[in-house]
Amino acid sequence: MRRIGIDVGGTNTDGALLDGVEVVETIKTPTTDDVLSGIQKVLEGLSHHDIGAVVIGTTQFTNAVVQRSHLNQVGFLRIGLPAGRSLPPLVGWPPDLAEVVRGETLMVRGGIEYDGRPFEELDESAVIEAAHQFADLGNNAIVIAGSFSPIDTRQEDRAAEIIAEYHPKAQITVSHRLGQLGLLERENAAGLNACLLELAGSVISAFASAIDQIGFGSGTRLFLTQNNGTLLQVEEAAKYPVLTFASGPTNSMRGAAALGGVSDGLVVDVGGTTADFGALVSGYPRQANAAVEVGGVRTLFQLPDVLSIGLGGGSRIHLNPLGLGPDSVGQRLSTEALAFGGSVPTLTDAAIAAGLLNIDGTSRPDLPNADEILAHAATMIVGGADRMKLSSEEVPLIAVGGGAFAVSDTMQGISEVVRPDYGDTANAVGAALAEVSGGVDRVFQGMGHDAAVAEAIRIATEDAVTSGADPSLVEVIEVEDLPIAYLPGDARRVRARVVGPLK
Repeated sequence: MRRIGIDVGGTNTDGALLDGVEVVETIKTPTTDDVLSGIQKVLEGLSHHDIGAVVIGTTQFTNAVVQRSHLNQVGFLRIGLPAGRSLPPLVGWPPDLAEVVRGETLMVRGGIEYDGRPFEELDESAVIEAAHQFADLGNNAIVIAGSFSPIDTRQEDRAAEIIAEYHPKAQITVSHRLGQLGLLERENAAGLNACLLELAGSVISAFASAIDQIGFGSGTRLFLTQNNGTLLQVEEAAKYPVLTFASGPTNSMRGAAALGGVSDGLVVDVGGTTADFGALVSGYPRQANAAVEVGGVRTLFQLPDVLSIGLGGGSRIHLNPLGLGPDSVGQRLSTEALAFGGSVPTLTDAAIAAGLLNIDGTSRPDLPNADEILAHAATMIVGGADRMKLSSEEVPLIAVGGGAFAVSDTMQGISEVVRPDYGDTANAVGAALAEVSGGVDRVFQGMGHDAAVAEAIRIATEDAVTSGADPSLVEVIEVEDLPIAYLPGDARRVRARVVGPLK
């Protein structure tokens, strides 16, 4: 099946047309302020013949949180009285973000103990009253979070049913869908998701309209990429936009793995503004196990283990002392850099001055310290790669992105530097190659190791097939079994992930 992959970065919007796993053509264009017109340029520049799917990776939702823009208010319903009163929702959020997001905050009796027993029965009459209050105040985006709900989801699910019945306009995010056992971090992830729902609806509708306007056939399906490197159906993306966070670096790592023929190793994607480092495990990004902050908000939902440093092709050169970035001319590289007739010295200028890079339409700038600047960039990349390694063993490193010229051919601790063809659009290739995933992260009790793992794989596989994966080609890529000593009944937390090609 022919697919188009698109990745929207801070500097460039990249596109790739693939026939199966073969790259047919690629395109790179500066990211536009409205994002959508840049996507339209990419779609117009690639063949429209017999396209089965268009897959888009976007940073719009992450940027909205970071920039505190285009966010809707959120009503919070916490199930956990009387114990859950001490630390209310939005505690620990940056004050400016909390002020934008804060709607009505209500608490009701209920909650689950750490061993799965009800702490209190759900106060359904209080939930009904909460639904009326949310409706009266115009809080349509609602978060429902209860203590230890991933162990037993029934109270959150029941509260969601009640609110949907008494507040028909409500868009509900249940916390167990996005987080792990920690109540505050799980509630935070749900809150970030809920505050993006209005933006998600408008952005996804615009993506669909762009495909229709450009003339793709009715058989062309639209997907977004999520943070584990797999496909996200637009219906799911509209409900859970937070799942697209960090999809850009993930797309780069998946594309780098495929283009470079490396399934285990390191990846560095040097773009126009940042260099993103990641680790590959069986061809997929290594996931972060620690809490991750997004826009200053502490969360515990799954994100790839990514290290970003302020180094890219558009990074400004600083003198006395010598330095690069983190400020960058970004998408204005072709007008502001010295080689393009501008006045800002950048890393790209140093590469052109040293004869390392040739770009049509540019002149060689006068930078007598170009070699010293490139050496400084190489040192920064060595440091980033070293921080991503988990052992002292040498591993291969795949260098991709438009700024990959800054990566040295030999690096300490690196067995080989791989520079694949089409590496400058690896992010778009990764988006086009994305498969369908299914996952589960749940606490099982009284089942034993083998039975719990088997049940987790079954649930994850069912999830993938429901999302469109070919059931005959689904494979398990990750299983983690963690016995929980403080829970009775041989309790264990099992995390499983499976992937399969789109059916």
